[in-house]
Amino acid sequence: MSALLGLVSLALLVFQVLLIARAVLDWSVALAGPSMPGSARSRITRGVHAVTEPVLAPVRRVVPPLRFGGVAIDLAFIVVFFGIVLIRSLIG
Repeated sequence: MSALLGLVSLALLVFQVLLIARAVLDWSVALAGPSMPGSARSRITRGVHAVTEPVLAPVRRVVPPLRFGGVAIDLAFIVVFFGIVLIRSLIG
């Protein structure tokens, strides 16, 4: 059972890293502008979004983004990230 919990914890850690990569890639658009189609950054962004969006989308339907004028804070991202932190702390 310990090995299974270790694998679950590792999978959750990998997903956390992908969430952090998603945040960095999303901010890179604001700082460096949109990526060129077919570029490495564009392909990585599509891959990270493909993996993380199936988890974030259902949470986003329940917890909509918090809006301040023209700025929106994605609360679903925060809820999922800290949910994973909580689950990992309970596992190990």
